[in-house]
Amino acid sequence: MSDHPIAARYRELTAALDAGDMGAIADSISDDVEWWEIGASEPVRGKQALVDRMEALSDFEISVSLHDVLSNDGHLIALLNVTARKGGESLDYRTAEIHHFNADGQITQRWAFSDDTQAITDFFG
Repeated sequence: MSDHPIAARYRELTAALDAGDMGAIADSISDDVEWWEIGASEPVRGKQALVDRMEALSDFEISVSLHDVLSNDGHLIALLNVTARKGGESLDYRTAEIHHFNADGQITQRWAFSDDTQAITDFFG
């Protein structure tokens, strides 16, 4: 059985993230996105604010392995294994992400949940 088109696109985005292709990621995000990060009390609002946030994290090396993905025309749930590195430190963690998509296939909302919110908050501080 083949992936739903949104799931297939998300697989491509995961590969783009690993390759550092921020252009491909930005193209997949709506201008009015709400992007909830693990441990944040407010979302990052808007594509430009999210691009700025991602640039602020450019000191970190982040690799993502997609464990599984489920989707339909408007929603996607992804299970990810993540490794983040900065300097001599590293952190391995798992996340579940929920994404909403518009009719153009762009992400309009994203929520992420993890197995260790405090460790992530401390690491990315």
